[in-house]
Amino acid sequence: MKLQSQVALVTGAASGISRAVAIRFAQEGAAVMAADFDAQGGEETAKQIRHDGGRAGFARLDVSNPEEVSRVVKATIDTFGDLHILFNGAGVLAFGTVVETTDEMWTRLMAVNLTGTFLCCRAVVPHMIARGRGSIINVASTTGAHDAGPRAVAYVTSKGGVTLLTRAMAIDHARQGIRVNAICPGPTDTPMLRNAKTTAELEAFADSYPMGRLGRPEELAAAAAFLASDEASFMTGSLVFVDGGQTAAV
Repeated sequence: MKLQSQVALVTGAASGISRAVAIRFAQEGAAVMAADFDAQGGEETAKQIRHDGGRAGFARLDVSNPEEVSRVVKATIDTFGDLHILFNGAGVLAFGTVVETTDEMWTRLMAVNLTGTFLCCRAVVPHMIARGRGSIINVASTTGAHDAGPRAVAYVTSKGGVTLLTRAMAIDHARQGIRVNAICPGPTDTPMLRNAKTTAELEAFADSYPMGRLGRPEELAAAAAFLASDEASFMTGSLVFVDGGQTAAV
């Protein structure tokens, strides 16, 4: 198992990619703190991990709230005795041009997607520095890390920020034993995407890319498990595109 005896904090773990990541990390031997604003979904993720024989807890978390972030990081360390891995998967999506984007939409996307990632990183890095090791995996996006897209001003901007935050942290903390990488999902079959598009739109969306289908959360989880593990020991500041050929086609 790639993550034997390690401890991981996974945000956004109630559904989608982060739920798959939490389950995969547990399968690889890690104890997992599943954190999410959605208490029911997060509890279900932790329950599934325990049902399958893994170790997991749940913590309710609004990643945009620095006090809550600090509390959950402390709870993770108190519960499992350490913290080796942070997976920043909490995210929200909204569509709109710069004219259509309201103050509330802009503020919410920045608060969760970008500031939330920053706050979680800031909270775990001192512990990782003290231990001389750690792996942080942020979720950027092909849209924002490689290219833009129509009517997605706030989302693209937030994910572009995550991309450069990842690289800046990788430079700052490389010699302290902390690796910081990002996965950049292409169109992935998650509740967030299904809530944003109709079935017909999703089918057309998937068909427009080289592999002709949506990604599966488990495929993103496999990439995250690799980045979290010692198999990726010489990787930091990397953007790993898991996108069915989307960026190659662009």
